[in-house]
Amino acid sequence: MSNKSSFQEKLSLLRDEIDDIDHQLVQLLAKRRAATTKVGLLKSEEGMPIFAPDREAKLLAVRRQQAIDVGLSPELIEDILRRLMQDSYISQDASGYRCVNPRCNKVVIIGGDGQLGRIFGDLFHRSGYQVETLGPDDWPNSGAILANASVVLVAVPIRLTTQVIQQLTALPDDCILADVTSIKAGPLYEMMKIHAGPVLGLHPMFGPDVTGLVKQTIIACEGRFPERYHWLLEQFQVWGAKIHPVAADTHDQAMAMVQVMRHFSTIAYGYHLMTEGADIAQLVEMSSPIYRLELVMVGRLFAQSPELYTDIIFANQDNIAMMKRFAYRFLELLEDVQLGDKAAFTEMFSQVAHWFGDYADIFLQESKAMLIKADQLKKH
Repeated sequence: MSNKSSFQEKLSLLRDEIDDIDHQLVQLLAKRRAATTKVGLLKSEEGMPIFAPDREAKLLAVRRQQAIDVGLSPELIEDILRRLMQDSYISQDASGYRCVNPRCNKVVIIGGDGQLGRIFGDLFHRSGYQVETLGPDDWPNSGAILANASVVLVAVPIRLTTQVIQQLTALPDDCILADVTSIKAGPLYEMMKIHAGPVLGLHPMFGPDVTGLVKQTIIACEGRFPERYHWLLEQFQVWGAKIHPVAADTHDQAMAMVQVMRHFSTIAYGYHLMTEGADIAQLVEMSSPIYRLELVMVGRLFAQSPELYTDIIFANQDNIAMMKRFAYRFLELLEDVQLGDKAAFTEMFSQVAHWFGDYADIFLQESKAMLIKADQLKKH
C-alpha cells in the first residue's frame, strides 16, 4: 500500500470517528433541549422568570473549570454554553408565562401591528391577557376598543406619538397609560396632561428582531402612581427583561449620546463613503475584523427605514447644540493632525483613556469576543 493510500485510509477513519462524535453531540443537544423545555413548563406553572442570572453564572464557572481540567479552552466551552443557553431560553419561552395581574381587563396596544407592538402583543397574549390592537383605521371605533382597558400602550412612530396621545381623552381612571418611544420627557408630559390615572414612560432598548426579552433592557421613567403600575414592570421581569429606572430628562440626555449622535455620525459616514465613490466590495475585502464590524453596523443602519432614524434625529431640536459641539471637537482634533501636533493628540488620547477607566479594559475584552464571532460569520 502506498503512503498516499495509507494516509487517505487513516484520514477516512478519523473523519468517521469525528462524524460519529458529532452525531452523538446532536443527539445530546436534542436531549438537552427536551429537558430545558420541561424546565420552561415548570417555571411557567410556578410563575418563575425564565432568566436566572445566578444559575447561569454558576453553570458557566463550573464548566469553564471543567474545560481547564480536561485541557480544553474555557472560552470555547463558555461560547458553546452561551449559545446553548440562548436556545434554552427560546425553548422555555415557548411554554408561556405567568400572568402577574389576572384582574387585568384587557391590554390595548395602539400600533399593535407595528414591529414593537407585535412583540408586546405576543408576550401579553402568551401570558394570558386579553389583547386588542388599535390601528389607523380603528379610530372611529376607538371608544369601544378602549373601554374597560387596564393598560393602553402607545407603540407608534415618534412623529405620531403626541398626536395619538392627545386623542386619548376618555380612558378609564385606573387604566395604565404608557408609551414605548425613544424620547421620554415630551410623551410623559402629554400623557400626564391627558390622563389623570397611572402613567409610565417606557423605552425598550432592543429592536424588532428579538425573539424574547431575556437579558433585554427596558428603561422605565416614572410618571404618576407607580404603585399602580408596579405589576406591569413585574410582568416585564417575568418575561426576562431588566428594568432600568431613570428620570425622563436624564433618559433624553443619555439618548442624545447613545442614539442621536451615534446615528447621525453613522449616517454622515455612510454619506461620506458614497460621495467619495468608495468601492464597498474592495473595502470589505481589505478590511480588518474591527473595521469590517464597523462597516457592518453602518450598512445595517442603511438597510432599515429612513423614517425611523429621521424621527429619532429630528425629534428633539435641543440635540443640535450637542451635535455641533461634537463637530467642533472633530475639527479641533483634525487641526492637531494638520499641524502635526502629535503631543496634543497623544495627550487627548490619554485623557480619554483615563476617563473610560476600567471600562476600557472591559470593552476591550468584550470586543475581542465580538470580533471572533464576526469573523466566523463572514461570507467568503
